[in-house]
Amino acid sequence: MKRLTLEGRVAIVTGGARGIGRAICERYAAEGATVAVADVSRDSAQNEAESLGGSAFAVELDVTKQDSIDRMVDAVVRRAGGIDILVNNAAVFDMAPLLEITPAGFDRVFAVNVKGLLFTLQAVARQMVRQGRGGKIINLSSQAGRRGEALVAVYCASKAAVISLTQSAGLALIAHRINVNGISPGVVDTPMWDEVDALFARYENRPVGEKKRLVGEAVPFGRMGLPEDLAGAAVFLASSDSDYVIAQTLNVDGGNWMS
Repeated sequence: MKRLTLEGRVAIVTGGARGIGRAICERYAAEGATVAVADVSRDSAQNEAESLGGSAFAVELDVTKQDSIDRMVDAVVRRAGGIDILVNNAAVFDMAPLLEITPAGFDRVFAVNVKGLLFTLQAVARQMVRQGRGGKIINLSSQAGRRGEALVAVYCASKAAVISLTQSAGLALIAHRINVNGISPGVVDTPMWDEVDALFARYENRPVGEKKRLVGEAVPFGRMGLPEDLAGAAVFLASSDSDYVIAQTLNVDGGNWMS
């Protein structure tokens, strides 16, 4: 009988109730992990955990609040006995012409995508260090973090920061045998991309759905990504097969970006 890749591991997936996070939760559960579905919506997280069955469970998490992060870590440790894998997937999107960016909009994006990611990583890494058995941390960036976009300056900057934090954390934590790496998706057909499309329709005066169609057609693979397309990379980076991979951000984008 084939051994499951993540059997016996405890994984936290933030933003785990929908989109890419949900696909990773489903794949991790299929690979034998105990999955903590962490989401700002407790009800959505509970629904996803119930659909996974087995040892999956829900935990409420607002990454913009340190006490929520700390409670989440404590809850997972009490329930599952420790933490082996963290997928920092929770994120928000916004866009605006450069001359219309507001401090409030900037703060909202960076509070989740950068500050929330960093301090969730920190809290989980501290627990992993206490456990003394290493661990895997995977940060979700974006192809938007590889280059700027005229209408998406703040989001692009936030995802570039994720790549940089992944490099710094990877170097800082490998001494504890904690591997920190990232995944950089391209355009992925998730509920978030419907929001993105609506914003492009507003700012570029396009029909709703047109931008989504055009970016999908432009992908060298021939279509937008699906959440499931990211799951294999997330399994690899969580497994022992990636033990010698440190501080890297892997492009999973159908050929959109080469670096």
